[in-house]
Amino acid sequence: MQILHGILQDYAWGSTDGIPAVLGTEPTGSPQAEYWLGAHPKAPSELADGTTLDALLTAHPEQIGTANINRFGPRLPFLMKLLSAKQALSLQAHPSRAQAIEGFERENRDGIAMDAPERDYRDDWPKPEAVVALTEFHGLCGFRDPAETQALAAQLGVPALDQLFQPLVEADGIARVFLEILGIERLEDDLLPDVVAAAEKHAGDDSELGRFCDTIVELQRDYPGDPGVLAAMLLNRILLQPGDSFFMPAGNLHAYLRGTALEIMSNSDNVLRGGLTPKHVDVDELARVVDFMPGFPGLIDQVEVSPGVWRYPTQALEFALYRVGEADDQPLPAPGSARILLVIEGEVRLVGAEGELVLGRGESAFVPADEDVRVSCTGQAFLGGSALP
Repeated sequence: MQILHGILQDYAWGSTDGIPAVLGTEPTGSPQAEYWLGAHPKAPSELADGTTLDALLTAHPEQIGTANINRFGPRLPFLMKLLSAKQALSLQAHPSRAQAIEGFERENRDGIAMDAPERDYRDDWPKPEAVVALTEFHGLCGFRDPAETQALAAQLGVPALDQLFQPLVEADGIARVFLEILGIERLEDDLLPDVVAAAEKHAGDDSELGRFCDTIVELQRDYPGDPGVLAAMLLNRILLQPGDSFFMPAGNLHAYLRGTALEIMSNSDNVLRGGLTPKHVDVDELARVVDFMPGFPGLIDQVEVSPGVWRYPTQALEFALYRVGEADDQPLPAPGSARILLVIEGEVRLVGAEGELVLGRGESAFVPADEDVRVSCTGQAFLGGSALP
């Protein structure tokens, strides 16, 4: 096991203080949107001697774990992140494994450069995700019941919006309306100003209508004139309190609005965007990936696996997420898998056959698959590994 240093990403939507507050570092005044802990080639974490984690695992693939290699190949199957947003991220969905393999091979055949802005598939992996809120965390996740969306929109009193949303309750209505919105031209000169003006009258109200209008007003402020402002009206708005978590399977349309959270996902960078972004939006490919069935996957119920250690169970095989609380000499979960641990508060002691590590707030460690480790904790930490036995 070794000390591991994550890599900061300074995307413009990031907050300046959320990640420093978690890591115990000083804000720089610049956005710190994400902090990556993993072996993704875009931003691999670094070990104490300066070696990157992807280089270590290329040289010593046995540290990934036999079950992982047999199922996924010689690649760390998960990526952990801290994420802190001051404004909304793009509306987005991620492909299934079959969709990612097909899309990646198709774009390779078509000769689309890997760094081309119009490229949809950067690798052939899916990207299911789980999120744990570290602060109050606002987001959009999955499509709202279409009848409820119609009823909320009707209260705004904008006839053109009612007409746009009229097909929602038909069999394919969500897909039809969503794709029509993304195809609207001259949005700022047509429907959106009336919708925003009506929403401003109710924004801030402690009601379902108020939260519906909050989404419209906030997104128009951050992305004025973007069709994604209207598309976001079709989604469930969710509010997580610290400790709450949820899982997003392939095809789930979502967007994070604001707050700080810990994420774990498969080791992929495949994103199909649907608005709220200046980046490429491929409507046809997005339509093939998105699951248009309404519903919210629901919050994850933590399961205690040993005294002071809880798991967040999900459908994903590429990752498993654990929370370590007040624990005393417990087995570190996910034996047989490479693991990454991040300390959020207090102190963590890791003890293995080759020695021990003591980690404080904001520090991380990499634990190879072939090392049995026991953990003691006086605060809180998160551990990522694979879900394979």
